[in-house]
Amino acid sequence: MRSNEIKKGYDRTPHRSLLRATGLQDEDFDKPFIGIANSFIELIPGHFFLNKVGEIIKDEIKANGCVPFEFNTIGVDDGIAMGHDGMLFSLPSREIIANSIETVMNAHKLDAMIAVPNCDKIVPGMIMGALRVDVPTVFVSGGPMEKGYTQDGKPIDLATAFEAVGKHESGEMSDEELKDIECNACPSGGSCSGMFTANSMNTLMEAMGIALPGNGTILALTPEREELYRQAARRICEIAKDEKAREDYKLKNILNENAVRNAFAVDMAMGGSSNTVLHMLAIAKEAGVNFNLEDINSISKRVSHIAKISPSLSTVHMEDINKAGGVNAVMKEMTKRGDDILLDNPTISGVSTLEKIKDSEIKDTNIIHTIDDPYSEVGGLAILYGNLAEQGAVIKTAGITGDRVLTGKAVCFDGQPEAIAGIVGGKVKAGDVVVIRYEGPKGGPGMQEMLAPTSLIMGMGLGDKVALITDGRFSGATRGASIGHVSPEAAEGGMIGLLKDGDEIHIDVDKYILSVNLTDEEIEKRKAEFTPLKKPLNSSWLGQYRALVTNASSGAVLKTDL
Repeated sequence: MRSNEIKKGYDRTPHRSLLRATGLQDEDFDKPFIGIANSFIELIPGHFFLNKVGEIIKDEIKANGCVPFEFNTIGVDDGIAMGHDGMLFSLPSREIIANSIETVMNAHKLDAMIAVPNCDKIVPGMIMGALRVDVPTVFVSGGPMEKGYTQDGKPIDLATAFEAVGKHESGEMSDEELKDIECNACPSGGSCSGMFTANSMNTLMEAMGIALPGNGTILALTPEREELYRQAARRICEIAKDEKAREDYKLKNILNENAVRNAFAVDMAMGGSSNTVLHMLAIAKEAGVNFNLEDINSISKRVSHIAKISPSLSTVHMEDINKAGGVNAVMKEMTKRGDDILLDNPTISGVSTLEKIKDSEIKDTNIIHTIDDPYSEVGGLAILYGNLAEQGAVIKTAGITGDRVLTGKAVCFDGQPEAIAGIVGGKVKAGDVVVIRYEGPKGGPGMQEMLAPTSLIMGMGLGDKVALITDGRFSGATRGASIGHVSPEAAEGGMIGLLKDGDEIHIDVDKYILSVNLTDEEIEKRKAEFTPLKKPLNSSWLGQYRALVTNASSGAVLKTDL
């Protein structure tokens, strides 16, 4: 066992002495040591109850002949951090989480791990850290939140709350209606109830085979979810106690190229958050998988979009997907298309991907459509290219509410606060293309999510009349013609930084085009005169991050060689 390095031999007498101080007895030193990476934090609705989840998992691990050691990671709630400079710390927190898992697991030579994430960057951060350690790991998330209801019975969620601000701003919603939404949009613990970033990543863990079936859709704080925690604990002990299994189920043996491709395929079928592109690129790099941004469109062309979930369809939430058959039912239906989009691969469950889904079926075709009746013949995400995005930009096509081809005049803002003020102040009109720049990984720094400006646009009735492009990123709750991750970003001299008000921008989603109608001569002239804006900082961590981070087309990973 890997943990023998800290617990066996006479020279490990001081190590054992320290471990005895934590409560270990003689018999424990012959058992596998299991790390429990818990993201419990009282600030986040998806995490405030995870301390109790940790106790459940520890009890089950002890009952199955292993020794649990729980440790914690940090977490940022994007919804609370959004709309102010706290959001600058959101994406950088992914790196802290990955580093903390690598540090604890390798410093103490633990044999295997259960990771307990739930929201936003916490999921990919844990996956990235676990890949560096490369021991058997089961991921079991806290689970999705129930959908909320207004007093008149309309289903709502966090996206409703953000868009309600825009409606209130435009006079379409009363104070009383706004308060009703505030009090009921998030009715329970769990990751926000739609196919936002958290639940997108939680479902993709099922697709990759690193979490057990139901991880993405079984509601938080239910007996069914508790049983999933116990199954995860039993499974990791089963692996950890078997020498061959410890080798066979190392994380990189499961999260390989096939797993990455399966994740993107399921993402396309379910119309996941555009943030999954950013995170999956980073995960692929940690896994040593050669997967690039341009590979995504080739997958999208082969996948039918068969599940539409809030924010793309406000009446459907994760609990509905669960009742309709869950992620396995989506995957099983995908195999019927006939072009082998899902690749067979080992999973942490002990069976292959195709074996895992073979008995699954759709229980409600109004919620999960069949291949013969898709929402779209192509997937719910696309990568756009052109002189405005030479290294790519991402759009969640599943969330488009207006035209898929449009040309409009640029209205430029140097940052999200300026954009919010401009939108509220009436600077954006129907037919415009809103440009928000200097919000990329380096320019932000930290690549803020921008649910506030997109929600204002939707709430003010402009959602199907304008487009928005940014070198930043969007919340999974964003809908509309919102194009993010524009690379190169403004802070590194990208074309988005050279735009001026009134420039004509052309978008064609089906042809994967994002361009500005300027001559090569004019572009070169602007480049020669351009000096990127560098925002003042009063944060040591953000300064380090800005110096090391790469752009979104590389997954915003940090450089390790300078």
